[in-house]
Amino acid sequence: MKRLFGIVGLALALTGCGAADGLVPAEGKTLPAAPYGAKTPPTPAQLLTPTTQQRPQRSDELLTTSQPRRSDEFDLPPPN
Repeated sequence: MKRLFGIVGLALALTGCGAADGLVPAEGKTLPAAPYGAKTPPTPAQLLTPTTQQRPQRSDELLTTSQPRRSDEFDLPPPN
């Protein structure tokens, strides 16, 4: 039984690899229209590459010294 689960698991893992060919639109479908101002429509690789806005870089800026907080003029007590 364990051997069967192992074989099925291996088969599922191999089917998840897929083909390493370039991506093309499905038959009868086209790529999205070119954005306003662009001369050519983007390629599938360009459409799949995330921009810096979609995946921002991590900021590792650490505080080296403690600093007092500024007063917040919008932090008002609730009205009674």
